[in-house]
Amino acid sequence: MNSPDEGIFRFREPSGPTASPRDPARPFVIMYHGSLVERHGLDLAVIALEKIRQTIPNAELRIYGRSTPFLEQVMDSVRGSELSRAVRAFGAKNLEEIAQAIAECDVGIIPNRRSIFTELNTPTRIFEYLSQGKPVIAPRAPGILDYFSSSELVLFELGDADDLAAKLEYVFARPEETLEIVKRGQEVYQTHKWSSECSRFVNLAKELLQGKKAAPVRTGGSPSAEVGSAR
Repeated sequence: MNSPDEGIFRFREPSGPTASPRDPARPFVIMYHGSLVERHGLDLAVIALEKIRQTIPNAELRIYGRSTPFLEQVMDSVRGSELSRAVRAFGAKNLEEIAQAIAECDVGIIPNRRSIFTELNTPTRIFEYLSQGKPVIAPRAPGILDYFSSSELVLFELGDADDLAAKLEYVFARPEETLEIVKRGQEVYQTHKWSSECSRFVNLAKELLQGKKAAPVRTGGSPSAEVGSAR
């Protein structure tokens, strides 16, 4: 499992809801970043956005990633419609810029379609959002359920745009409950961040060199390096 570069994605506590009502003029910012290919479900995110704008009219989707034919197809689908001003593509950004964009969003999404890859993958993006104290909606898939329960992450049914829309409305309408989910998700992140994984690997190597039987550990990866990967 890859984990965020802690020098860039410096840990932030989640900010709780304020006592005053939400400013109706402020947009509800949904963020997607990463590879723009069909299996990652950007088109499902657009469908979900259209559904929730009936109840959250200021909802908007911000997209970060290298342009692809699939992205152009998705952007063509909203061109000339009411969604055209609510779906914005910002192109490829470096990790520092992605961290800043996450700080400015309300929720991150992993809107995957169902495939062998998305069933098994644990996207690094989940940990990037959590590291910044932001809620993230991710698919209920084995590769994610290996690490998170429904009390530690907002989960939607893999490939289901209707359920994705319902979970977006949940995050918008229930900020206090969402905050508690983020806090529990951050506990999972803290366990699997690279500095923690690295210490375990060093200890494992020492024990192997000393001929001791080591306790099993989860496999991990080096810190993420590029936004355009299949994270």
